[in-house]
Amino acid sequence: MSLSSAKVAPEEEEEEEPPREAGKEPGSASEWRGSEAGREAGPEAASESRSQLRAEPGSPPPQPWASSQGLEPELRWASGQRAEPAPEWQQPAGSVSEPAVSKKPRCHTNCLEAPLSRAFQRLGWEVGSHPWVFLLLPIVLTALLGSGLIYLPKDAEEDIEEQYTPIGSPAKAERRFVQGHFTANDSYYFSFSRKSTEVNYAFVLAVSNSASLLEQETLSEIDRLDEAVRALSATGENGTQIQYNEVCSMSGGYCTPSNPLLFAWKTNRNLNLRNITFPAYILAGRTIYLASLLGGTVLGESLGSSRLLLQAKAMRLGYFLKTEGEDNQRSKTWLIDFLNQVKNLEKSLALETIQVVYFTSLSRQLEFEATSKTVIPLFHLAYLLIIIFAVISCYRCDCVRNKMCVAAFGVISAALAVVSVFGLMLYIGVPFVTIVANSPFLILGVGVDDMFIMISAWQKTNIVDNLKERMSDVYSKVAVSITITTVTNVLAFYTGIMTSFRSLQYFCIYTGTTLLFCYFYNITCFGAFMALDGKREMICLRWLKKPETPDQKCLSLKKSCCLPCNSLSEEHADDIHPMNLFFRDYFGPFLTRPEAKFFVVLLYTLYLILSIYGCFQVQEGLDLRNLASDDSYITPYFNVEEEYFSTYGPRVMVIVTGALDYWDRDAREKLEDCLADFENSNYVDKNLTEFWLREYVQFMESHHRNVNDRDNFLNNIPDFIMDFPLFGYDINISSSHEIICSRAFIQTIGISSSTDKKLMLLQFRDLARKCEIPLMVYNHAFIYFDQYTAILENTVRNVIVASTAMFIVSLLLIPHPLCSLWVTLAIASVIVGVTGFMAFWNVNLDSVSMINLVICIGFSFDFSAHISYAFVSSSNPSVNQKTIEALYLLGHPMLQSAVSTIIGVCVLSAAKAYIFRTFFKIMFLVMVFGAAHGLIFIPVFLTFF
Repeated sequence: MSLSSAKVAPEEEEEEEPPREAGKEPGSASEWRGSEAGREAGPEAASESRSQLRAEPGSPPPQPWASSQGLEPELRWASGQRAEPAPEWQQPAGSVSEPAVSKKPRCHTNCLEAPLSRAFQRLGWEVGSHPWVFLLLPIVLTALLGSGLIYLPKDAEEDIEEQYTPIGSPAKAERRFVQGHFTANDSYYFSFSRKSTEVNYAFVLAVSNSASLLEQETLSEIDRLDEAVRALSATGENGTQIQYNEVCSMSGGYCTPSNPLLFAWKTNRNLNLRNITFPAYILAGRTIYLASLLGGTVLGESLGSSRLLLQAKAMRLGYFLKTEGEDNQRSKTWLIDFLNQVKNLEKSLALETIQVVYFTSLSRQLEFEATSKTVIPLFHLAYLLIIIFAVISCYRCDCVRNKMCVAAFGVISAALAVVSVFGLMLYIGVPFVTIVANSPFLILGVGVDDMFIMISAWQKTNIVDNLKERMSDVYSKVAVSITITTVTNVLAFYTGIMTSFRSLQYFCIYTGTTLLFCYFYNITCFGAFMALDGKREMICLRWLKKPETPDQKCLSLKKSCCLPCNSLSEEHADDIHPMNLFFRDYFGPFLTRPEAKFFVVLLYTLYLILSIYGCFQVQEGLDLRNLASDDSYITPYFNVEEEYFSTYGPRVMVIVTGALDYWDRDAREKLEDCLADFENSNYVDKNLTEFWLREYVQFMESHHRNVNDRDNFLNNIPDFIMDFPLFGYDINISSSHEIICSRAFIQTIGISSSTDKKLMLLQFRDLARKCEIPLMVYNHAFIYFDQYTAILENTVRNVIVASTAMFIVSLLLIPHPLCSLWVTLAIASVIVGVTGFMAFWNVNLDSVSMINLVICIGFSFDFSAHISYAFVSSSNPSVNQKTIEALYLLGHPMLQSAVSTIIGVCVLSAAKAYIFRTFFKIMFLVMVFGAAHGLIFIPVFLTFF
């Protein structure tokens, strides 16, 4: 974000003067103009001419654009030069010389600034000489690159797992192991917990309107709902009907029951519902795990490892479909039809005793893809608001200097950059993901800042000077300013490419490259338009100065280009914006009063306390429900699930990854010890562990067979699997009758929060590493849980790298120790503040907010670097005067930059999706806290040193 706008200093401030009496103003700026011959000869000749003039003390001072030594104070910060008081021959009569203490040696560090300024000076001359070339070439380039938008995906699926989970996460490696060593058959005996990946399914949660659904009437209504869902059919691609029983997962030759307890009740309507135990219920000699099937339970007395079930508020109905081969697509077709018909199904059934919410394995993907469409109407509003702001900011009653059209074109220039980069990225194959839709809003706010700087520098040139000279002057002044702010912001974005989340990598590539194009278009296309408008100024000036002619109609037509006003200010009048006067005459003096300083210190202390407290309250990880819009049907589903089914989490595989002599008693004891460590965890219900080896030992003992004999152990496994077919999926036996690997299942509890999920995952993996036997833990939900462990590490790493890059830039381009110190402290303070207040605004530390924290480093650098360097470069002897001068020079452009960025993203606050609102919230915090540091905190703290 470019903040070093010179839109503030009057022409008499271009060379620092000693304090003067109130009401006294320096001589006319027209006295500082060089020879006409020097202006016509070109920038180099003009610069040489002015250098010669400066060498003679008796001659008039040169134009400030002639060299980097003549930069105005607010634009001179990047050169490392300290503004000095004017020499005696340049001071007005009667002025008092600056005290000797203020005459400090300059810090000559313009090895980067000087050649850059000269190069821009030459570029400005060329733009002023050939404006139509520099205007049309970028537009043609935009047309060519913009054609790449034809590759913009319309209905293509965006893989949420691929884009929003960490690259190379441990869970993905664990999944590959499970897929390579264990199988599951959807058409024979289906087991949801034994699948290595998420299957095709539809979940329906039935919530009782009464205290409990364990009543005959309520169960009858749930049964009607279940039968209606099973009766749904979908139309396939070739027009054939797809029935549920054709695509459902099978168990024992029948579709897997949607709920075993409901199935038992349907089979036996006289089932005694008062004898049901929870979380495990033994029915017909088989154990049914009800932990994930019933929610909102009220339990009674203990019966063994379970307790008597008194009440249950909610029931889960699960409809699992085949995922193998050609059946996968047919299953998805049925699920889409289910989503289209389920609302009408509810109405037709006229349900009275239950409320219904639903979710499918496709819902998250479909709803997430729909969120990007919700922000498309906001693009037009954002552009309109930015254009209005730019026009108002650049409005002048002076009909000649008015820059409304130029400001509007500056916004168009930023739009051209967006079109060019998006087309280019799509051409070279960089995926367009949903989060990239945030980029144009940010570019709108940030990309127009350089425009404000160039307009400000233009308005400080003399209106009667040669056009090419004025353009050269403008470019030499803004060279370092817009370059350094572009470099810092682009560095901040490109640092984000280091993150482990692909979606953020693509967002940073798109946005960082767009900022580079904004910079390129500003110094070419926008500069050319400004030069053409400069020609309008010259023509208008001549027309308005001409005596009235007989052809009043023709003259009126010509004057129409000079609207909105037909008045002309004095030729050499200062163009000082009222906001600059506000910071100099009101805000600055008020802020430097002792009582104001005390209040600022108190306010900052409160800010820091709240920020640090909030940092410890921030939740980590992206809640998957937030990938959908607010009015999506999945939101009430997750709310019900969180309210009634949050006690029990997923069933986790504990996998023995290597060969083990299971028939050896010592080996079994070591394995049992390790499994006991898991069961003793606070995140595990020890009564719900499912392990084939324990059941097999009981099976062998009940058949009076020696479990410690290798041959007996291996030869009886087939008989055991005949009785317990699901355990056949848990044992991997090679062709040589060796057990390669096997697995057990533990039931997790108490992991409803992201913090608990992260701690559980870390604890389980740590227990697996400590075991003497090689173990691994896995559940397909771990693919998403891994973000909780990666997000903090990624954030800290990216923040450190970006901060280091900003620090190096500050040393290279603004090499003052005190300035670099304040830049570092301000960056740290803003990051802490944004992170802390995220918690108060219900924003998680996730893959979306993480990149905003990295971005805020670049923005906070701009705020802090400009104000601190303006302070240390001031020649005023008093720290209060230094602060007032810094605010006078930079207060308005800093405020202008913050407001423009906020306006650019504010429309996202109206979005119905968390992913876009979060972007607005973080950017709002960044701009508010960054501006507060630049305009309030740092100016006051600098007066203490």
